[in-house]
Amino acid sequence: GCVLVVSVIEQLAQWHNSTVKAAVERLCDYLPGKYQVMCHMLCCIAREMNADVVCHSLKLCKQDPGQPLCHLYPPPKREKHSPGLFYALAHAGPKHQIISKSFMGFSSICTFPLLANLCEKIKYVIRNKLPFEDFDGDKFSTFPTLRGYHWRGRDCNDKNSTVYPGRRPDNWDVKSDSNCNGIWGVDPKDGIPYEEKFCKGADSQGVVLLGDSAGAHFHIPPEWMTVTQMSAKSFANLPMAFSDELDWPQFSEITGFLNSTIGGWTDSLYLRLRKRNRCNHRDLQNISQNGGSSENLLYLIKSLARNQLLDNPAIVIYATIGNDVCNGNRDTLAHMTTPKEMLSNVMQALRYLDSRLPNGSHVILTGLVDGRFLWDNLHDRYHPLGQLNRDVTYSQIYSFLDCLQVSPCSGWLTPNETLRNLTSERALQLSNVLKEIARSEKFANFDIFYMDFPLRQTAEEWRKMGGEPWQLIEPVDGFHPSQIAAALGTSITWQKALHEWPQVLGKENPFNDQIEAIFKDQGGH
Repeated sequence: GCVLVVSVIEQLAQWHNSTVKAAVERLCDYLPGKYQVMCHMLCCIAREMNADVVCHSLKLCKQDPGQPLCHLYPPPKREKHSPGLFYALAHAGPKHQIISKSFMGFSSICTFPLLANLCEKIKYVIRNKLPFEDFDGDKFSTFPTLRGYHWRGRDCNDKNSTVYPGRRPDNWDVKSDSNCNGIWGVDPKDGIPYEEKFCKGADSQGVVLLGDSAGAHFHIPPEWMTVTQMSAKSFANLPMAFSDELDWPQFSEITGFLNSTIGGWTDSLYLRLRKRNRCNHRDLQNISQNGGSSENLLYLIKSLARNQLLDNPAIVIYATIGNDVCNGNRDTLAHMTTPKEMLSNVMQALRYLDSRLPNGSHVILTGLVDGRFLWDNLHDRYHPLGQLNRDVTYSQIYSFLDCLQVSPCSGWLTPNETLRNLTSERALQLSNVLKEIARSEKFANFDIFYMDFPLRQTAEEWRKMGGEPWQLIEPVDGFHPSQIAAALGTSITWQKALHEWPQVLGKENPFNDQIEAIFKDQGGH
């Protein structure tokens, strides 16, 4: 983190031909109010030192005994017989010793008084995966972030726990909207409740994602570290992004519902189900987390909000597409999920779903991605941090993260082709476990299907549109699917379902236009 921030500051100084102090002040001015307190600490950076030297000098980066000295940039030129980086650290100057002491009490941004309250809220939602603002305890919220309605359909009455998205209507919603789809009241022409007239027998169903950071749609805006484009506008979304764990589920492939503000466009399974049947409005749950795997999904799944007796059926997408083979350990292969563990974890999750989902639901198991696509298409390209001086490639970023043992995937983000192949081999083995479960297992309350993660088809579709494969990958982390990949993936999944499992999607509601005409002002998300 320090290396990224200091790199941005030094590049700001270079781009604007200013002192580092002026660059720090410029960056502080760009940040929203309460976040400015963090950057005022960075007052003593010497422009002639690279970010690795500065951060080690500030004691924010350290070298553990017996571990290599991790650096993003090439070490400074050697003097006599001293290794460059060690020499530079030894001669970093007293001002860095002073500033490092003032940093020691601020090893976490959560120790800043102005941010402590927000951090506590974020810790709560990360721990519980439930909305922080939920006054009636029904697991739905009227607040967007902190696991609120960016993640689950927006509650329309947060003082009544029997009112929430996805339930079957209470007495056909004659007097009020009990399921938050915006349809309620009685048609004065014939006395028939609108919900009964438009939604009875319409195969209404919700969509639920059980997933990882790809499903939650992890994204760090490239304009946060591209100094040639940087302005106050670049950081306007920082508070929202921070309180959504750097995820953007509101634009995601399965549960996205807002127009994308991070490039590309929004197309999602939820939006297509809603278009097919307007009665499905707001019935979505994105139960994903950064680092989600078949193992920790067993805890995460307990935050599912579905009542077997009162609620509509749901389509559940089970998609942990990488973390069962991805980790940052040096001996990465030893820490991958085995086929036997995968079988056990997924079967436990499915048995839990069978005890919670209303009858008539559907579960789609998604296979793991072939992550060799990442190295093949990115390793020799310049990272946003390296575009100004053409000095930082994705290969360097991957090696830096791997050295720190925080790589999102040591098995795929590596120059070691053998290791990349072995990681893909294990991913395929785990996908075959899912495929076999879908083929052989039966459950009381849902049918079950399998589909491969559609990366190859997505890349082919994007090429036909004139795009390049690297544009399908998030530019800052060089690991997650981009907004474009998410939108294209939706289209491919939908077409597969239409042709192979039409029963999953339900029939088209012939009253959609009438519903929109009558309730257009009540249907806002």
